[in-house]
Amino acid sequence: MKIDIKVSEMLEGHFMEKCFASGEKVLIAPHVLLRKISRDLGLDMNCVEKAVYNHGAVPERYARNLSTFSAAEQRKLFFSKVAMVGIGGLGGHLLESLARAGVGHITACDGDSFEPSNLNRQRFAVENSLYSKKSEAAFEMIREVNPAVFLEVRPEFLDDDFESFIRGADLVADCLGGLEYRGKLKSAATRLGIPMVTASVAGWAGIVSTVFPGDNSPADFFGSSNGLEEELGTPVPAITTAIGIQCGEILKILSGQDSSLSGKALMFDLSKLYFETVSI
Repeated sequence: MKIDIKVSEMLEGHFMEKCFASGEKVLIAPHVLLRKISRDLGLDMNCVEKAVYNHGAVPERYARNLSTFSAAEQRKLFFSKVAMVGIGGLGGHLLESLARAGVGHITACDGDSFEPSNLNRQRFAVENSLYSKKSEAAFEMIREVNPAVFLEVRPEFLDDDFESFIRGADLVADCLGGLEYRGKLKSAATRLGIPMVTASVAGWAGIVSTVFPGDNSPADFFGSSNGLEEELGTPVPAITTAIGIQCGEILKILSGQDSSLSGKALMFDLSKLYFETVSI
């Protein structure tokens, strides 16, 4: 509480009031001042932004979100926690998108290291990160993108103990490669009563679904073989299309808006520009 009071005192008189397309007027905390407060008080940016939200304002870095999300919805994003499994092709792009959107607490895991074949699509795969741990590269990059995110990245594969990893999260993001462990992750989320948004791609095609506890998942129908993804490849346009849809669903759910894919799956094929939503 003392930190909130101190930050509020340093912000007093510096807020900018902006009116957005919805007609909502929002107090905006200038980014340059938040960085100064962080340095002067020796506080992590997560603590500084928390104080801003508790003051009824929104940090300037999210100002361009506020024609899509209300100030209250943006606040919900900041105080939400997402558990992500996988930070490779799908997970790297999703992790960056959630951090830029302002999701305040993200826990992610991946025990793999980068190899040259990852360079075609994986967000954190660059020449300087080859053969290093994906978890390390992800942590460093996200700290550059948005240091206000409370980020935990674990350098480990989850084979069976999904429950302990996702426990306490508001939502699970399934960014696993292949199909082998997707059923186990879905079962763990169901037992803990946590909604999950899942995405997968193979070649030009992909599928995204929101799975609330008790709902079916695409993994219930596709088995556990990884052959199709390996056979058809994973080009970046399919990855980023799937992530755009998956991230949109996650942000809507966390902010309190309605899911568009509850009990449904959106299937697409970019080679034919085919998009269809089906009930599952």
